[in-house]
Amino acid sequence: MVELIPRTILFGNPERVSPQLSPDGKRLAFIAPVNNVLNVWVGEYGREEFHAITNDQDRGIRTYFWGEDNKHVFYSQDVGGNENWRLYAVDLFTGEIRDFTPYENVQVQVIEYNKHFPNDMLIGMNRENEQLHDVYHLDIPTGKLTMRAKNPGTYAGWLTDSELTVRGAMEATPDGGFRLLLRKEETADWRIAVEWNQEDSLTSGPVCFSKDGQTLYLKDSRSVNAARLLKMDVATGKTIVVIEDPKYDVGALIIHPDTYQIQAVSFTKSRDEWTILDPSIERDLSTVRKLHPGDFFLSSRDHSDRKWVVGFTADNGPVPYYTFSRDDQRATFLFDHRPELRKYKLASMEPISFTSSDGKTIHGYITFPREQRSDLPMVLNVHGGPWHRDVWGFNPEAQWFANRGYVCLQVNFRGSTGYGKDFLNAGDKEWGGKMHQDLVDSVHWAIDQGYADRNRIAIYGGSYGGYAALVGATFTPDLFRCAVAIVGPSNLITFIKSIPPYWSTYLATLHKRVGNPETEAEFLKSRSPLTHVNQIRIPMLIAQGANDPRVKQAESEQIVEAMKEKGIPHDYLLFPDEGHGFAKPDNRLRFYLAAEKFLATHLGGRYEE
Repeated sequence: MVELIPRTILFGNPERVSPQLSPDGKRLAFIAPVNNVLNVWVGEYGREEFHAITNDQDRGIRTYFWGEDNKHVFYSQDVGGNENWRLYAVDLFTGEIRDFTPYENVQVQVIEYNKHFPNDMLIGMNRENEQLHDVYHLDIPTGKLTMRAKNPGTYAGWLTDSELTVRGAMEATPDGGFRLLLRKEETADWRIAVEWNQEDSLTSGPVCFSKDGQTLYLKDSRSVNAARLLKMDVATGKTIVVIEDPKYDVGALIIHPDTYQIQAVSFTKSRDEWTILDPSIERDLSTVRKLHPGDFFLSSRDHSDRKWVVGFTADNGPVPYYTFSRDDQRATFLFDHRPELRKYKLASMEPISFTSSDGKTIHGYITFPREQRSDLPMVLNVHGGPWHRDVWGFNPEAQWFANRGYVCLQVNFRGSTGYGKDFLNAGDKEWGGKMHQDLVDSVHWAIDQGYADRNRIAIYGGSYGGYAALVGATFTPDLFRCAVAIVGPSNLITFIKSIPPYWSTYLATLHKRVGNPETEAEFLKSRSPLTHVNQIRIPMLIAQGANDPRVKQAESEQIVEAMKEKGIPHDYLLFPDEGHGFAKPDNRLRFYLAAEKFLATHLGGRYEE
């Protein structure tokens, strides 16, 4: 029998992750634990000696980047998962840590910085109005903040050119669409350059200006199904198709940091498929691809663009990182993000597809235990978003389920991204409707294939996946043996009415794609698990972060209280120092311990004592 993989190896902190080169290529940074809390480490490139430059002792640091001056490392951090991010920087020469945005209940977004302005950065803050982000210029040496662009009340995002000029804005429209506004300089008037209605709003948007600011790259699904990459002449509005696929949206891009040329484009099908547009990197990517059979990604490049850091995601092992010299085409292994995984036999993630009950092709992934492929207990692991998708590669939950004896099924139900706007828009107003029917169809498919034991199936997920798990327990309780819901909305009316204030420009999208509490209250009630709590006949585990700004604690409390009143058995975990998900390793391990015991009790899988 396959050896149990300890939960600490799957869900504890990574050993090292997210390596980045300094702009001058002389140093390397990464994230690694200090006393079990993730911090930023820095050392000389090519040497083995590194030291921690931060000393966080609470939630850990997960997002950082090098300052273009080679002197600072910046990072973002919130408090207790509230997502009110502050911007900090470490001076590598003095060790001083500065909080550039010491404001309570304010969220910071990094908008733009580049190598040509090493002392400058543009950030967004909702300091004057909690609903809106204005653009501020940050003078890094002095810390002085100056407003550069005022949000009139409808702008959901900003776009700058290579000169750090705010030249674009995404304006939300009442129908759930967006307008791209452009101007020649910051003193000029805005003009409408592109309009995307609701059906194109989630598959389209600006990418970046060219170096000279005369061309704008766009992802655009107007008049086609799948978003393609376009070049638009800013002056005339004329567009040229750079690359497209009839079924799949344009995915990740490699953009040259100096010329702003699009060098390569990916389409995420069953796996990432890259098309090279710039011949100057063809040899490099050919060499890189030979390093590892997984799907590669470019993690970092220095200012000279002669040194790269690349990583690979694979389904059956940790993420390895390499440094790569373009001059001599030599790669040097850096580290695996979780090297202990190499001691264990991991499962393979296999792409699958099936036809839904109304004729749509549904894609997804299935991960089997290594020793068996039939008549297994199964966990339907539903992704969040829902405007997101599952992808191939290392997934700790898929490995956990398979290692414990369950087949793990992940489904990109309608409403998932990447498969074109027709498939995405087919999820509009279908929360708890056809989106859930796709999940039901996937379960029947797995049973019909002989993979799943129809009497031992769990539904599990976080965020939208948590909502789907609550729907599974209330709408289709006879299909599932048990359910695990993590930060899932139980009442769509209160969920929409309690969104973070800075989602104000996103509200029309929620109304169009989920429902409007003011005009469609009965419809939203009908799609809310709380309304159907009487139908719960299966055991439930519910987990919630008390500081979650997206799915408030009340969403879990409402349905837990209703189950208490009706005497319905359930387990409830509330984490007072977490938000939308569990950042602290002790909290993660506490949750996965409870979930593993819960699933073992009701599905009969293996359990690590």
